[in-house]
Amino acid sequence: MLSANAQGKMATSVNSFVLPPNPPPCFFPAPATISLLTPKFLVLATRFPSILPLVSAVPVNQRSRHTQLCCATPAVSTDTTHYEFHDDSTEVELRLELGSESISPKDIFVDANDTSLVIKVQQSGYIRTLLDTDTLYGVIKPAETIWYIDEAQLVVNLKKQDPELKWPDIMESWESLTEGVVQLLKGASIFLVGESADINHKIARELAVGLGYTPLNTQELLEAYTKQSIDSWVMAEGTEAVAEAEDAILENLSRQARAVVATIGGEYGAARRPNKWRHIFAGFTVWLSQSEALDEKSATEEAKRHIQDGLQGYANAEVVMKLGGWDANYSKTIAQALLSALKRLILSDKNIPDKKSLYIRLGCRGDWPDIKLPAGWDPSTGTDVSISTST
Repeated sequence: MLSANAQGKMATSVNSFVLPPNPPPCFFPAPATISLLTPKFLVLATRFPSILPLVSAVPVNQRSRHTQLCCATPAVSTDTTHYEFHDDSTEVELRLELGSESISPKDIFVDANDTSLVIKVQQSGYIRTLLDTDTLYGVIKPAETIWYIDEAQLVVNLKKQDPELKWPDIMESWESLTEGVVQLLKGASIFLVGESADINHKIARELAVGLGYTPLNTQELLEAYTKQSIDSWVMAEGTEAVAEAEDAILENLSRQARAVVATIGGEYGAARRPNKWRHIFAGFTVWLSQSEALDEKSATEEAKRHIQDGLQGYANAEVVMKLGGWDANYSKTIAQALLSALKRLILSDKNIPDKKSLYIRLGCRGDWPDIKLPAGWDPSTGTDVSISTST
């Protein structure tokens, strides 16, 4: 007999999914400087094409240079499994269909770790995988996992490490990440930089569609305004003229909320120049970098070297993604990996979106991430307290 508590949870289950056959206001301290000591995130993608590119995320702490590699591509059971999912603040509940056969608890195998979950059942002499994922949407407390059989369903309760994080689904997917990350961003925009304007453009469109943001392209804006191509402009006036013009466009876009901005790539763009980032810092920054490395280890070392050298403006980016080749058919896969990295970046310091907002309100002065507050400034109201007090 199902307990009243369990029945209540059952009644509040609001989402039903099918696994695919395949895969407080922000308080700013009184000191005049706000220091942001959050890690960068390096995302790697293997060479294309393949059945499904393996994508990994590596937090790169700029101070300690400690690197931790973790896979960011979900490994999902090949079986079609119906399940119901509910987020109950401090925990999440998962209900999976067991089928019509009688199953006892000894036939159930549940292996829960911080970010992974494997559920198997022994039926008719063989073991069937109900769920196998190494990318739970959030981090759980494995030791507090509870499961039981309720008629023809297996119920698994997972205790969340972060009760404030709303889980749209049990695991990371395009749908759960677009729904969850858009809330974490709090309207902050995203700026894509890198060597290829085409790659920046295609990934920007994927992200914009998923997040419900506005896709913007600085190259298209400049060409529409000047009525000439970037190449012909470079031929006539040189690359610095184009970079200066794009910087002026970026100044206007820095005040644009809920946008994904694709910047000009290569030698022409403002983002390649370290002194042209004051307006780009208004949003979350992602460097899409093509790599010649043949494996993930080499790509990781290459990215870390580029970040440490800081020879290109791109090294200012908060998320670095190394692409082993490029195929537009995998744009959505890359965009999903970026959303996963952005989620982890924000969760490492949930005040970052508010700090981005403050940076914009102070005029994008180029002091990111160590924002220097004007004397008498009240971050909660965005006003100069000394002026209001004197009047």
